[in-house]
Amino acid sequence: MKKRSGSYPRVRVEGGGHGVVSQAGSVLLVETVRKSGLDTAISAALTPWRKPRAMHDPGKIVLDVALAVALGGDCLADVGLLRAEPAVFGPVASDPTVSRLVDALAASGPRALAAIRGARSQVRERVWDLAGESSPAADGQVIVDIDGVLVLAHSEKQDATATWKETFGHHPLVAFVDHGQAGSGEPVAALLRPGNAGSNTAADHIETAQLALDQLPKHLRRGRQTLIRTDSAGGTHSFLDWLSWRGRWLSYSVGMTITDAIHQAVLKIPKKAWTPAYDAGGTERPGAWVAEITDMPDLSTWPKGMRLIVRKERPHPGAQLRFTDLDGLRLTCFATNTKGGQLADLELRHRRRARCEDRIRCARDTGLRNLPLHDTAQNRIWLEIVQIALALLAWMPMLALTGTTRRWEPKKLRLRLFSAAAQLVVTARRRWLRFTALWPWTDVITRAIDRLQNLPHPD
Repeated sequence: MKKRSGSYPRVRVEGGGHGVVSQAGSVLLVETVRKSGLDTAISAALTPWRKPRAMHDPGKIVLDVALAVALGGDCLADVGLLRAEPAVFGPVASDPTVSRLVDALAASGPRALAAIRGARSQVRERVWDLAGESSPAADGQVIVDIDGVLVLAHSEKQDATATWKETFGHHPLVAFVDHGQAGSGEPVAALLRPGNAGSNTAADHIETAQLALDQLPKHLRRGRQTLIRTDSAGGTHSFLDWLSWRGRWLSYSVGMTITDAIHQAVLKIPKKAWTPAYDAGGTERPGAWVAEITDMPDLSTWPKGMRLIVRKERPHPGAQLRFTDLDGLRLTCFATNTKGGQLADLELRHRRRARCEDRIRCARDTGLRNLPLHDTAQNRIWLEIVQIALALLAWMPMLALTGTTRRWEPKKLRLRLFSAAAQLVVTARRRWLRFTALWPWTDVITRAIDRLQNLPHPD
């Protein structure tokens, strides 16, 4: 009689092992920090917050928390993941030390935020230079997407209020630089707001856009080569006036609400004026058309050079039509100041703003699922830490990965690369991490490490 052993092999478990490093694939993020110069930049920026005879550098503490968030952590205490692997992450501060630093930075308010943001901006310019043709500004242009995100709160936190979706929490505005189809995107701004903050608040959009521009290289902070994209929440007079202000001259592609004037203008469009819209691949999409209505409604109070472009399409199965939709077709509208170009190309460019939703989904998986601290000032520091984590998750693929692997989202990076274990070997005064040949993505890890190590060191 054959004894049944089950579907999986039986193993015995005990503690006390040594010589093996868990989460060894996170050395990719550590090497990205080193080659980008982020460690020295953050350390220099936070020098004023280092107490005399302090053992731990404030910049290193902030980076350790950001690395823990990049690996899937969602609170300050998750920095313990790094503390368990000193061979990879070095000395890591205790939980009370981390909390005291966050409290000190929060108490400093705008001064601490400006220091962290300044270091991020400085490093971003170097990373884009290192990326070369893989940089989001390789062609001399850059696209910044702005959108709101609801962050739920499950306890009485400062500024947590009822939201427009009948939930409870906060309603920050975030901005991401679009890396295009070949990559993902990286955060450049996050404005913490109460849950009841309005979607169409122009002042908040202006502040977020300014924070985003401050993160870009100086030559991209003004001029038509920088495109700001938003949904209809940004379609206000004040925000478009700010984008178009003389001396700023930014390009924009902003969603607009279908007002009665726009609806009446759409009704007057002759059938021959509609041209086929494009799908995501740039080919004609059946059942969708675009047209320009700039000359129909009164735009005298709007910025000079603004164009209005509308799209009509057959709704998806189950979609709810609105009162302003036309003959059973869904209507959308956006404004742009881009001169020339095919209408279908401009509409496709605007519709690709939906990539920002992917960036927000990834942010929720990287520390933005909730705000773990109580005070608003503390959670502003947390948002800066989340942005550092997301930036590392965007910079590492941009510098070290190629092909489809560059588009891997944080969950896939954690599962396939960062979670890989390795054997720690010390020989000839050098430490080596040896990944098992059986791990399906060992070659991806080792090739990526080689690319990072071949990059020049920061000055």
